[in-house]
Amino acid sequence: MTATLEQLRRCHFAVDLGAARTRVYVKGAGLVVDQPSAAAINTRTGALIAVGEFAERMTGRTPHYIRVVRPVSGGTVVDIEMAQRMLRHLLGDKMRRALRRKPFLRAAACTPHDADPLAQRAAIETLVGLGARRVELVDTLIAAAVGCELPVEQPEASMIMVCGAAATEVAVLSLGNIVAAERVRVGGEAVDHAIVQHLRHEHELMLPSQNVRPLQLALSGNGLTPHGPASTEIHGRDVCTGLARSVKVDTAAVRDAIQTPLTAVLDSIGKVLRDCPPDLVADLADRGIMMVGGSALLPGFDQMLRQATGMPVHIAERPDVCAVQGLGTMLEGKIEPLELNPTESAPPLDDSV
Repeated sequence: MTATLEQLRRCHFAVDLGAARTRVYVKGAGLVVDQPSAAAINTRTGALIAVGEFAERMTGRTPHYIRVVRPVSGGTVVDIEMAQRMLRHLLGDKMRRALRRKPFLRAAACTPHDADPLAQRAAIETLVGLGARRVELVDTLIAAAVGCELPVEQPEASMIMVCGAAATEVAVLSLGNIVAAERVRVGGEAVDHAIVQHLRHEHELMLPSQNVRPLQLALSGNGLTPHGPASTEIHGRDVCTGLARSVKVDTAAVRDAIQTPLTAVLDSIGKVLRDCPPDLVADLADRGIMMVGGSALLPGFDQMLRQATGMPVHIAERPDVCAVQGLGTMLEGKIEPLELNPTESAPPLDDSV
């Protein structure tokens, strides 16, 4: 954790800028923003037309002079100015006026594990543009672990896997710090892309990424396991003719296509376990893995991990908001650091020899 608990208690609001969704927690008010990280702009005038859910629905349905942009990619702000404009509109005038009345406005933000200095600076500049005088950075893994109520401050192992849209982070935590961690650029977007490519190559059907969700819902229940539904009907556009067409898709083949990107996630879990001390790995055999993040809800993902690792796998109650809820818990001062008992004073050394 970059910031201490005492520094976070002084913060007034916290922001989780994700590739898929942006969430804002205000101290005393709770979660006030939970919207897609999207903004629609008029390229002729530069005017901001829509943000959040409305801008998300515009994707692929706009005239040529309206462009839907995503100022956050892979958990990193890639367009600071657009991210600031998006946050201002998401917060609204009333909330921004309330925050401006703070004499020394402090903010906290989540950053991916091992984020480079440029990515950290971009997050700080984004919140400074909203009026923050000081910005504290917190590792997403720590924030998510606090949000799903893992005993991160205790001397025992807790394994967490943050399944984001653009990347997946796996870590083992103990005594409030990260013992071993790994980050792979495979997330929900990679799974969606694998499904789209499979339908294009096998069925010559173009499927927009927004239409992938119905197919994933069709895999619900047993999901990625062979006991799922045998087939489902999907609507899309024919690659050759450009006309609308419906096809029966074999869900077993879709499951095979999904398995390919998820193999990298399994490799990262093995690498983290190899880098951990044996005592902590023994704790994890009983406690298992806690899954958080929006992509943790992929049907059957937890069961696949359980079969591959032989460890218990749990999904948080609200996996998509665990990171920002963890930030809120630290802002409200609801987490206390572990207090160690002072050791007995050692006898003075005899230096007469």
